[in-house]
Amino acid sequence: MYKKFLHEDKQGETACLQDNKENNLSLAHVLKSISDDKSLSLFQLIANVNSNGEIILKKLDLTRKQYYSKISIMMKSGLIKRQNGKYYLTPFGKVIYCCTTIAKNALDNYYNLKAIEATEVSGLPNEEIGKIIDVLIDNNNNNF
Repeated sequence: MYKKFLHEDKQGETACLQDNKENNLSLAHVLKSISDDKSLSLFQLIANVNSNGEIILKKLDLTRKQYYSKISIMMKSGLIKRQNGKYYLTPFGKVIYCCTTIAKNALDNYYNLKAIEATEVSGLPNEEIGKIIDVLIDNNNNNF
């Protein structure tokens, strides 16, 4: 069974319900739309700054064709929308953006997470493992 998702118009009213199957949306399709470094950077720039295209083109060193191709794919994936000449994240795009932020934080703390993993199989008492985890996470509290 395919889950329904909501598209809202400018006034926030329900415009329509669409079936994921009808739109050919899949997790793989959505992730593929932001899978290369420049697409992900573009997606993050749209999330963080409501810049116009010219600024983004220069910042990411994209040609116009590359820029609009990436934008088109993200729009078809339901991640972004265009309003008054600027691109914004859709509610769905905001959820995906939060997921990418969590994944980036995990990647930034990869070695701390590996250390936690090593303590779990070390045979140390749970109390000691808890202290080690607290130290590792407290040192990077802003990152999690």
